[in-house]
Amino acid sequence: MALSPTLQIRHMIAIRSSAGISIPYLVVLVIGFVLWFAYGIALQNLAIIIPNTIAFVVGATTIAVARHYRRRHRDPSLEGGVTGEP
Repeated sequence: MALSPTLQIRHMIAIRSSAGISIPYLVVLVIGFVLWFAYGIALQNLAIIIPNTIAFVVGATTIAVARHYRRRHRDPSLEGGVTGEP
């Protein structure tokens, strides 16, 4: 699970879009990795700490790339807000 999002990162970069990626889902997933990391620290268990650290880094990178492409592809007509004028 920890490295599977790298395929999504590669796909987003290839098509230059993150339209099919759910950022809220990824945020919940990354929060889970942080909680498991904290649990691993509490137990001093490297078998929990290491994979969740890797998963956190990959998940955070996926979110960063997705946000980058979301900002980049915003509709310019929505930048100034909706005024009702043609």
